[in-house]
This record gives sequence, structure tokens and C-alpha cells, in this order.
Amino acid sequence: MTHKASAGSSSPGVTSASDSPEIMLKSELPGHLIRHATLRQLQVFEAVIRLGSFTQAAEELYLTQPTVSIQLKKLADSVGLPLIEQVGRKAQPTEVGRELYQSCREILGSLSDLEAKLADRRGMKRGRLKLAAITTAQYVAPSILGEFARRYPAIDLSLELSNFDNVLGRLASSEDDLYIIGHVPDRLDDVAIYPFAPNPLVVMAPRNHPLVGKRHISINRLAKEYFLMREPGSGTREATLRVFATHQLRPRIRMELGSNEAIKQAVISGLGIAVMSLHSLSAEGTQGPIALLDVVDFPISRQWHIVHPKRKVLSLIAQTFLDFAIQDEARVRAHVDEMLATFERGLAGD
Repeated sequence: MTHKASAGSSSPGVTSASDSPEIMLKSELPGHLIRHATLRQLQVFEAVIRLGSFTQAAEELYLTQPTVSIQLKKLADSVGLPLIEQVGRKAQPTEVGRELYQSCREILGSLSDLEAKLADRRGMKRGRLKLAAITTAQYVAPSILGEFARRYPAIDLSLELSNFDNVLGRLASSEDDLYIIGHVPDRLDDVAIYPFAPNPLVVMAPRNHPLVGKRHISINRLAKEYFLMREPGSGTREATLRVFATHQLRPRIRMELGSNEAIKQAVISGLGIAVMSLHSLSAEGTQGPIALLDVVDFPISRQWHIVHPKRKVLSLIAQTFLDFAIQDEARVRAHVDEMLATFERGLAGD
């Protein structure tokens, strides 16, 4: 059953995908919206479209679902046209809704910047910082965010973890303040790029694997082993395939898994070996149940990067975090160097 909302309707601004509402010109909206719409209604609408869900929007804004529906109904009544269409279980904007969504993003972003500037004038940092990062960054981002939060406790922090392709999609639509990625593709020519910490990729195996302790293992020998990998779209997977391709080889992929922790558990269980960020062993170290292999062409030298669209004007909070992360590089690098030194001492029998 589908619902269509316009002025006088009882549903919360939702129409079916098959309905085709009359298009309202941009010039018809501003004066009327200023008189009748509220910032809270725009905030609710933006959250529903961004998340594609009434339920998730309600959770993010600490509202009940009926309250979300009421706010959208009032906003649709103010506009006089449907704003949202239900496609399956996902809430998507109508054509008018898409126009309004872009305006909402600009309005709410400007207000967030204003709030940060006013707080800065009062001598304190407060507001919200939204980050998106590739999943491997789960091993490095929290430590940086922890240090940042201790210095600026009034700032609310949000970290969205996803695979490389999804993070690039969020970057393209500028959904967040900043983005943490590993490899930076050449096609990202309209992006500001800030290297901030080392991210070496290493070959991992279970502690009882026959190659553990061997020196200078060749890629040809490694190609005989079964590999565990993330799904297509993963930056680590692409880096691994590139190394093998330089030797005209392909790894024998036994299993694809959806998370780095799942890969670690599969390695421990003896299902195969894997190439992962050294940071993924931060908790257990290089002397735990997972061992590093001494492989030619490894570690793959990589950097973490913080990026954002060049056209994006950073808020004071985002700029403060960017500066903080770059200054924190020495601490992260020292941690990486110590882990690699421990591995080398183990190979040498120290």
C-alpha cells in the first residue's frame, strides 16, 4: 500500500515511486518556507533522506517515529508537494525533495559552522565532527579521536566505517567533514589530500604456519598458499592484487570475508594467510596467535590520508581535527616502528 502526501494529506510527506508530482520551481519555495517551515523540520527531513530510513533518523535525532512522521507531514504541507517516496523499504526524495535536501545540507552545514565560530569566540570548542573512514582505519582512528576528545571534550564525534568504494561515494557527495583513506586513486583530482601517518601492509599467517620464521619468502612461493581477502572494493585487496600482478601472478583466494576481524579469526583458525594493515595487530602485537611473514616486496609502504573535496570550506572543528591528526603522526609512527622492530627481533632470534 502506498501513501501520497500533499497539503491537507494525513501521511508524512510520503508518496509512492509511481506517482509523478507537479514540479515546483526553486523561486516558488523560499518565501513560503521561511514563513512556515522550521529548522527542526528541515533537520528531520535531511536525516531521513541521508539515512534512507524513518527509524534510523528517529534514533539519530533521539525522537520517536511518530514525531518524525509529524514533522515531515508539516514540512510537506508547507511545501504543498510530496517530498519523499517509499521505494521498497527505503525512503527516497521526490524531485522536489532532492532540491530541498541539497538546500537543507547547505543550511544545516552553515548553522553548524556558525555554532562552532560562536563557540570559538567564547574560548571553547564545541559542536560535531563527522568522519568517514575505510574499515582498516578502525585500528588507528579511535586512538587519534581519543586524544582529540580529551583535548576537546565538548565536541561530539561521529565515525562511519565502510569499504573503500563506499567511502569514496560519501566523499563525492560530501556527506561528512573529513575522510580517512589509505591509497589515493589518481582519479581523485578535485580532492585536498593530507598524508598523516604510516600504514604498512604486511602478510599474516597463523603462528604454527610452516612459513613462519622463514627469511625472504618469494611471491612465487606465497602464491601457492590460500589467501583470505576482503570483498571487491577493498583498498587492501587492490594493493595485494597489484603486487601479485607485477609478478604475473594471482593469489589463490580461498574465502572473502566482510571485516578485518573476521579475517584475523580465519587466519588464526588456519583457513589461510592474509595481507592486512599492521595496525590491525595493535591490540595483540606481532607475538600473538597471528605471525608476520618475511616476504619479498613486503611490507607494502602506504600512508594514511585525510581528504576532503577541494571546494569544501572546512568548519573550525574539522580544521582543528585535521591539524591535530597531522601533528599526531609522530606518535603513530613510533608505534608502527616498534611493532616492526619486535617482528625483526623475533626473526633474528633475539
